[in-house]
Formats: sequence, C-alpha cells, structure tokens
Amino acid sequence: MQTVTASGFSDFRIRGSRFYGFLFACGSLQEAESFLNSLKNEHPAATHHCYAWRINPNSPEEFSQDDGEPSGSAGLPILNTLRSRNLINCLLVSVRYYGGTKLGKKGLIDAYGSSAEQSIDDARLASVIPVFQYKITYPYTMESAISKLKNDFPLVVIDATYLEEVEMTLAVPIDIHNSFRSVLSSLEHKLTHCTPLGESYRVE
Repeated sequence: MQTVTASGFSDFRIRGSRFYGFLFACGSLQEAESFLNSLKNEHPAATHHCYAWRINPNSPEEFSQDDGEPSGSAGLPILNTLRSRNLINCLLVSVRYYGGTKLGKKGLIDAYGSSAEQSIDDARLASVIPVFQYKITYPYTMESAISKLKNDFPLVVIDATYLEEVEMTLAVPIDIHNSFRSVLSSLEHKLTHCTPLGESYRVE
C-alpha cells in the first residue's frame, strides 16, 4: 500500500469541459469532508465535485460520490484508480466545469479516470506498512535477548525510556506478527510487563 506525502493536482480539458483533479492525504472521514468543503468553496461555480476516499490501512474503508453525474460514471472510476494504485488514507476529488458537450457514460468514465491518474502521478507517495505494536518493560539483563529479537525481526522502535528498567514500544509488520508473537511469548516470563497495543501502521 501507498499513501500521499505531498498533494497532487491535474488540469485538463476534453470537448469543452474542464477537469481539475486534487489528491490529498487524509486519515479520517472528518478530514476528507473538510478538504471537500474547502474545494466546494473554492469552486462554487463548478458543475460537479466528484470524489472517492479510502482510509484505514489495517481494515480499509472506502466511498465514492458521483455528485449528479450518471451512476458509476465519476466516483467509481476515481475509486477504482485509487484501488488499482493501492492508495490508502487519501481523498481524490475531480472538479468538473461543464463545457456544453455531453461526453456520454464511457467518455465520463475515461475523463474522471484520467483526472485521477494524472493527480496521482503529480503527487509524492510513500509506502504504508500495517503493524502491530507492543509496549514492553524489561530489566537490563534482558538486553541481549531483546537485541536478538531486533536482529531476527524487522522491528521498529517507536520510543524507548532507559531508567531503572527499559520501557520500549515496538512495532512489528502485521504479516509476520504471529511468528513474532510466538517468540515474544517464550520470553514473556522474563519481562516485567508486556502489553499488546493493537494494530497501527507506519509510513516509510
């Protein structure tokens, strides 16, 4: 999966109609609605504000809106483009100014799909890695065992505090979580605390 680290923009005309494409990073429905409302305020004279969003890398949710265009001719092509490019935590809006010539359903599908593709091509993207996080506390005598864990698995240390004991938050990729959990369980009796924090994700 990938997500947006710098927004994308596209602008093209076809048979008199003008399409502006906007790709934003967003991690919630509230953020998506905020971006959408801003665009509607910036383009109040536009004929259509069609869009799609996909959020939540661990359990993807998605939505599309045709905004008055024939059903399936605008929002769905945008959503399918996000799916095909494996994008998550993003909103893509295509703003259309009608130019007086009807494009037909196929023409609309192609136009909105192109608007989405060009917006993505203009953006900067980064990989999204679903992870499972743990918080562990352990005595310094366990340092070599924890170092071995870090060598055996591609762990990311989110934070660490070194006081009387070490308190550390670790992230392990979801696809190897079961293997890691099995090894961690074998060490758990030597740890002071081991708390599963649940699913999350990292952007790299």
